[in-house]
Amino acid sequence: MANVKNHDYHILNPSLWPLMGALGALVMLSGAVIWMHGGTSAVGLVGLVLVLLTMYLWWRDVVFEGDAGDHTPVVMIGLRYGVILFIMSEVMFFLAWFWNFFKHALYPMTEGSPLVDGVWPPTGIETFDAWHLPLINTLILLCSGAAATWAHHAIAHDNDRKSLVNGLALAIVLGILFTFFQVYEYSHAAFGFAGNIYGATFFMATGFHGFHVIIGTIFLTVCLIRALKGHFTPEHHLGFEAAAWYWHFVDVVWLFLFFAVYVWGG
Repeated sequence: MANVKNHDYHILNPSLWPLMGALGALVMLSGAVIWMHGGTSAVGLVGLVLVLLTMYLWWRDVVFEGDAGDHTPVVMIGLRYGVILFIMSEVMFFLAWFWNFFKHALYPMTEGSPLVDGVWPPTGIETFDAWHLPLINTLILLCSGAAATWAHHAIAHDNDRKSLVNGLALAIVLGILFTFFQVYEYSHAAFGFAGNIYGATFFMATGFHGFHVIIGTIFLTVCLIRALKGHFTPEHHLGFEAAAWYWHFVDVVWLFLFFAVYVWGG
């Protein structure tokens, strides 16, 4: 029969969200250009609201699809591939900042000189002691990753909802604590963003990582809300699984930042 589904794939209904997201991104980019040239920031904020609204509505529909049973094993494989490809694109993003850092660290140059005759860090830069606050932040983020793994194991193998909620809550609290200490560290930096390549590279690399920590914390918070609503089961918890993968990616990037930028680069 024509209306009987005889395959494991999910055929999506027509959706307004891709068009709405593209328009929101265009408005946000245009508003950012206007703001950078001294204009109002209102246009960019309108675009940002449209993008955030699109994200909420689109992911809401994905949750509804999962609750309706549309996420068959075949569909979940495709969704997992999508998450993996997204994380790989983020790896390439951070690879660019590591490349920039190592290029200037291994071949430092004095201002105005094409010769490799400089020092790293540049003269006058007082770097952070890696074994004080950066080490504490490293331990905090690793413990947060361990809490997320605990929560994942609880739902995937034991169907233990109490441990799922407790693990997620602990991971979120530790993620917030990491962000707080990162802001505290920035406020006590002896160098600025402008005027030197070390400061620019340091703040771009660690700052973008901090932004990813905030995104991951929001991701886990949404999963906590869904866990409290009873959305996840041992067979169907792909949303949380994606959040856990993303959180572990954030952990690994920080480990590279800690050893490369704080320890070796300092």
